[in-house]
Amino acid sequence: MNKHYELNVCGIKRNLPIIKMNEDISIASFVILGDTELIAKTAPALAQKLPKVDVLITAEAKGIPLVYEISKILNMKEFIVARKTVKPYMHDAICDEVVSITSQKTQTLCLDGIDAKKIQGKKVAIIDDVISTGESLSAIERLVKKSGGIIAARAAILAEGDAVKRDDIIFLQELPLFT
Repeated sequence: MNKHYELNVCGIKRNLPIIKMNEDISIASFVILGDTELIAKTAPALAQKLPKVDVLITAEAKGIPLVYEISKILNMKEFIVARKTVKPYMHDAICDEVVSITSQKTQTLCLDGIDAKKIQGKKVAIIDDVISTGESLSAIERLVKKSGGIIAARAAILAEGDAVKRDDIIFLQELPLFT
């Protein structure tokens, strides 16, 4: 097997290292943190595909710089981040657990009660860098629903593995899984 996968998305090429996740699956490691060029090219393309939404949300991780850039493009004053732990400043936090392909252990995602109120009755787009198994996406969906929000879109730069077959997500490029 090759040790790298060449990705070409929105005219940007990246040589992604292939990382073994377990005995059966390896992934092309896609990390957007710090990649200003890639975010600057993909955010407008993703924003253009989104329906009209009131709120953007992402998990505390690699999706933050992407959701920041999309919020600027859509002239939004803010976006929401589901944090990985309850922080001391949070009041009435809403939490959910998830095991994603990259974390491989149980993680918690939490919304501050103040953020939950901002979602209530609003059309929400969940933004991430990659959608693979959909576990992280599902956890954020549960948080949005518990907050009374309406899921209007699920979007990522890349869809990996079986996620490419889903008709309920927006993505720019396919990313294969390796067996």
